[in-house]
Amino acid sequence: MSSRYDVVVIGAGHNGLTTAAYLAKTGKKVVVVDGRDTVGGLATGEEFHPGYRTAGVLHDTTKVRKWVIDDLELRKHGLETRKAAPPAFIPQVDGPGYLHFRDPRAAQKEIEAHSQQDAESYRQYRAFLRKISPIFQSLFDEPPAATENLGIADFWDLGKRALSLRMLGKTDMMEIFRIVPMCVADWVNEWFESEILRVAVAGPAIFNTMTGPWSPGSNLNLLMSEILFESAVAGGPAALTSALEKAARAQGVEIRTGAAVTHIKVAEGKVEGVSLANGEALEADQVAASCHPKHLFLDLLPTRALPIQFEQNLLNYRSRGVVAKINLALNGYPQFRCRPDFQPEIVRTGEHIDDLERAFDPAKYRMFSVVPVLVIWAPTVENPSLAPSGHHVFSIQAHFAPYDLEGGWSDARKEEFFEAAMSVLNGYAPGIEQYIVAAEVSSPVDLEDRYGVTGGHLHHGEHAIDQLVVRPVPECSRYRTPFEGLFLCGSGSHPGGGITCAPGALAARAMQGD
Repeated sequence: MSSRYDVVVIGAGHNGLTTAAYLAKTGKKVVVVDGRDTVGGLATGEEFHPGYRTAGVLHDTTKVRKWVIDDLELRKHGLETRKAAPPAFIPQVDGPGYLHFRDPRAAQKEIEAHSQQDAESYRQYRAFLRKISPIFQSLFDEPPAATENLGIADFWDLGKRALSLRMLGKTDMMEIFRIVPMCVADWVNEWFESEILRVAVAGPAIFNTMTGPWSPGSNLNLLMSEILFESAVAGGPAALTSALEKAARAQGVEIRTGAAVTHIKVAEGKVEGVSLANGEALEADQVAASCHPKHLFLDLLPTRALPIQFEQNLLNYRSRGVVAKINLALNGYPQFRCRPDFQPEIVRTGEHIDDLERAFDPAKYRMFSVVPVLVIWAPTVENPSLAPSGHHVFSIQAHFAPYDLEGGWSDARKEEFFEAAMSVLNGYAPGIEQYIVAAEVSSPVDLEDRYGVTGGHLHHGEHAIDQLVVRPVPECSRYRTPFEGLFLCGSGSHPGGGITCAPGALAARAMQGD
């Protein structure tokens, strides 16, 4: 049995749904297939204990592109954005803690409690980021520049980008060249004197990456995090998924869950469609894959179909997951000792830059951190319906827990890591164990099995300079692949992972061009 479509999209995550919605708007007949029983992928809200739900494995929706929201009219389908993203709370064992706002005016009182000088430095820091933001937005909101087979349009594109950089002025232009390859610890040390502000600013540079704050190139991740900020989605990742699904269906997209792709049909270098696990064939001239690039090319394509150099480049693409996911069902909101009556929506542990580095160090030797860094999202602060009345959910990304752990991820090792994470949390919120109704712990191996993210990497590959400028490999850095009609549209393509919708939207543009 076979069915005919213009486009088959593999994966019903937020990028796959974005690609499908864009293409369907042009009149194409599009089907989205996913092996899981729900849509959303890493942005799926799921029940992990009776009555308790998460709002997604990934937390941060502040990078969802406004232009995608507008293009797909997601507000018509229930999407709402928040006036301001929730601040991140960094608790202290001996101290008042620190509540980190992006807005310097909102942050002033919090910063001055630690350093009068840093309040002014933070204003200057934000002003500098605003000045250079157009450069980075153009880099990460447009397809990567073509570097081979350049046509007139490509030369024009490269010229515009070079001119916009030069118009910053020589001083700022040279500063960009200087700071991009830096380690984030050095750069924040140049700006701020208080350690708590340094760690608050630097933290996002290393989350979900195989890097520490002293790793060269880690500053690029900070620049991306700061400059590509839009506004948070009300309801978190699950609310975005819901709006994208409705938008896609409104355009006529067919969405099929429980429909795993077993292989992609290729003849004479041209894609012809996909085969499903149930034996059904879906014929199409174009296939867009939002799954992990290694899964696409190494698992779904015919044996020996890959050019030798391309296969080697793909094998060298680094996708080493370092995050374990912990979900806590709580019978109340735990009290943080430094601010007992405060119930923050986002909490990040680690009071010093070197706390982050020491947590990262064991991962280099295939061991997990005994004092992990925790990024905690309490979605029930905004949306109480995710738990019984008066109860809460803590959705925790725990760093660093390497995919290739020495000896493997047994239940006993997961329990050890869970106890290490709870020890950290107990240091700031004593008696946390009294609040726990149930806990779910997922290692990077579990995340790979459940969500199909090769290596357990939540970004479908590491965010490093060499894997962001050319992502995932040179042969398909502009969404096209060595196989005619086969495209990438997921986090393993430009401009990278996280909840942004940008890869899906930009890939759709490339497919429309074909």
